[in-house]
Parts: sequence; structure tokens; C-alpha cells
Amino acid sequence: MKLIVLVSLLMLSCVDQEVASQKITLPYDLKKPAEQHILPAVLHEVSGVTWLDSTSVACVQDEHGIVFIYDLRKKEIVRELPFGYEGDYEGIALVGKSIYILRSDGGIYEIPDYRSSNTAATAHAVLLPASKYEELCYDPDMRRLLIAGKGKVDEASREDRFVYSFDLATKKPDPQPAYRFSIVDVTQFAVDRKLQEPYRLTAKGKSVPNYIKMRTSELAFHPVTGHLYMLAATDHLLMVFDRKGRILHIEKLDPAVFNQAEGLTFSPGGDMIITNEGGEDSPTLLRFVYHP
Repeated sequence: MKLIVLVSLLMLSCVDQEVASQKITLPYDLKKPAEQHILPAVLHEVSGVTWLDSTSVACVQDEHGIVFIYDLRKKEIVRELPFGYEGDYEGIALVGKSIYILRSDGGIYEIPDYRSSNTAATAHAVLLPASKYEELCYDPDMRRLLIAGKGKVDEASREDRFVYSFDLATKKPDPQPAYRFSIVDVTQFAVDRKLQEPYRLTAKGKSVPNYIKMRTSELAFHPVTGHLYMLAATDHLLMVFDRKGRILHIEKLDPAVFNQAEGLTFSPGGDMIITNEGGEDSPTLLRFVYHP
């Protein structure tokens, strides 16, 4: 019996060491963007961004069924791709020459070829357990889209956050979550690194766990490391997970720089782009150079 217990403890220790060895430092200096763009007024509520090529990105915003092609060199919108009715559009992803757009009520719009003059989109229904859909990204390893809602799914799982998948071959969502993140584990990770106080006081003076809300606003896979990056605008956090969904890093975001970080994408070489909604200021696009 003692031998079994000892072996079990050794195995757990090895697992802990394996997880610990995967903790990373962020390969970006978030205090020094290489580029800062003040976006046009029509992108005041920019809600999603995806990399297109060496000179341009595609953006969506909360109100218009239009993809805006923004030129990083000219610092202006060079093309508009109307694809749908007015609505609350939250995410955008590029797959080959196709652009996918996520609407907050669960609709996914597919523009087959964004380079074509015909940008009419095909609509797909998602119908997954979320009150509001907020995030969309392409998973190149699994050839699928990842979709996430904002906040809890229901009271029974209020301490978990779910990410679902949309199969690009069948054009159907998988009802089983691709990832399930525990806000308790993520909060403990932040507490251990002194990024978060373990408790907070309520209005009545009661001490309760100070959980990270994890109302995430965007996610994207890093093209070099394969890590999953996730923005949480409300918490002003950037979180990094491995392919299995284990937390690797949490970075505090300066509200003066990231007033409302809603969009996230990467260049093929690893440069990171984050867009901020305007709020009381102007919307911005920030580019951070990848330093492996």
C-alpha cells in the first residue's frame, strides 16, 4: 500500500512539474506597441479583427453588416464588404480566402472569397448554450472555428467558461464544448502570481472569493507557439493557455492603453494586433512585435 501511495505521489509530482515547466513569459512588451493607429469613426465600436496579409486586416463592428478592410500602411479603410443586415457582430476569422463573421445571437456568416466583387454571405445557425456570443477564431490544427459566449452558461456551471467548435466540413456546431475553463483555477493562478487579491469585500462588508469574471472578448491561436490567447476586456487581462486548455500566463492590461480590448489577431510571424473600442475616446489598433 505504501508503495502504491508513493508511486501515486511521484506521478502527481511529475504532472505538476510538467505543467509548471510550461509556464511562459509573454513574448511581447505591452507597454510599447510598435504601431498605434487611431481607427476611423465608423469603427468606433470595433469588435473583431483578423489578419489578411502583410498590409491589411479585416474588422467588424457592433452595428453594421460590413467587413472593413483596413490598410496598415495607408492607415485608412480601403474597402468595404457588405454581407448582411444591421446587427450586433462580435467576431471575425479568416480561413483561406473565406471570411467568417459571428453575430451575437449565434449566427455565423460566411463570405466565400473576400477578394471577389460578390461578397454575398451564407448564413449558418449555431444554436449553442450561450446568452450572447462574443468570440470567434480559426483553429488551424483541427480545421474548425472556435466560438465562445460572454460569461456563464447557466447557474449550475457559473464557475466555468465554455468554448465550442464549428466544423468547417459539415458547417455544423459540436454541442460538446471544445474547452472548459475553470475561473477558480484561473483565479488561483493569478493569486499565486500576486496579480489578484484572493478575497474582496461586498457592499455589506462580507469577505468573498475575488474571482476573475472571465467575460472574455476575443481569442486567437498564436501561429508560432500554438498557444491560445484570450482577452478579457472587463478584467483587463490577457490570458494564455496551452492546446489542452491549461493556463500558462496571465498579463494585466493597462486600462490607459487597453480601454476596451475587443479584437485580437496575429501576423504569420507572430506579431500581435489588439483593437480597442472607442468608448469615450477614439478606437485604436495596436501592433506588438513578437520577441521569442
